[in-house]
Amino acid sequence: MSCSMNLKNISYKKNNNYLFKNINLNLGHKEKMAIIGQNGVGKSTLIKIIAGLEEPTNGEITLFHNQIKNKKDFEKYRDEIGYLPQDVSNFFLCITVIEDIMFSLLTLGVDKKEAYSKSVNILKILNIIHLENRVIYELSGGEQKIVALAAILVKEPKILLLDEPTNALDEESEKKVLSILNSIEKSMIIVSHHKSFIQKLVSKIYKLEDKTLKNEPIYTHFYTQHSVVHGL
Repeated sequence: MSCSMNLKNISYKKNNNYLFKNINLNLGHKEKMAIIGQNGVGKSTLIKIIAGLEEPTNGEITLFHNQIKNKKDFEKYRDEIGYLPQDVSNFFLCITVIEDIMFSLLTLGVDKKEAYSKSVNILKILNIIHLENRVIYELSGGEQKIVALAAILVKEPKILLLDEPTNALDEESEKKVLSILNSIEKSMIIVSHHKSFIQKLVSKIYKLEDKTLKNEPIYTHFYTQHSVVHGL
């Protein structure tokens, strides 16, 4: 299995204390894994480091077989990594759903007509085309989460980094997000406290505990057949 990302001896110090030390992790091509752990152990910080939004105190990151030394080195890979924050309330830059998703493409230099076509297509794929012209801040928390995911997926990143993707979702929205993520063949790291959700999605679970990552057994794993979302 080719490697999408490798972390070697990653450490992060906060207020003169290490939040975690010597983290080692390999994310394979199209591999899906999860990181669990108690509140405050550094799960969100770790995924921000992986996303290039925070710099580690020590350690090395290799992305697509290229060494990353600082935030600047991440820049050329920024569009290859789709990061979904735990709280998406500040994620959006436009008023309506279609405008916000189009904006993701327009910033990449895609012309307006193509951006609209691709944006409508992703809304159809995710079964939220009915939200096309809705004002984002009038949507439910679950709808906002799925729209934010659409804005990420429309750029066709190679790696998805998802911080608590089921946070504040109702049961129906959670099932929809699970179905979406199961249908996508991409490298994926999910930070979550919701073990029953990730058991249905990932092949590996790690627990951030005692300042390091430990293998966590998947006691129950549900294997089902899922169709691949074409074009993602």
